[in-house]
Amino acid sequence: MIAVVEVAGRQYRVAQNDTIVVPTLHEKPGTKLQFQRILLLSDDKGTAVGNPVVQGARVEATVVGSLRGDKVAVFKKKKRKGYRLKRGHRQDYTEITITNIAK
Repeated sequence: MIAVVEVAGRQYRVAQNDTIVVPTLHEKPGTKLQFQRILLLSDDKGTAVGNPVVQGARVEATVVGSLRGDKVAVFKKKKRKGYRLKRGHRQDYTEITITNIAK
């Protein structure tokens, strides 16, 4: 069974026992989560497409931990003015494992 779930404004295609990385959820490792915004649910019997969500469906997940993304260099420059600015940024993420997909 697969599902398309919306987490923190982004959509992810998930199946049971998948591990995905989502934007920071500010939860401790081991915390159990339930997501109610299921946009699509598919199994051997058929596919249910939400309008906008599938009623009664839920995805259960467990927080594995938090991590940080790759560094992104931010460079600003104004030509002929001697202005240069270099900064870096690393985005925080939460890693979760899908434990159950229920109708």
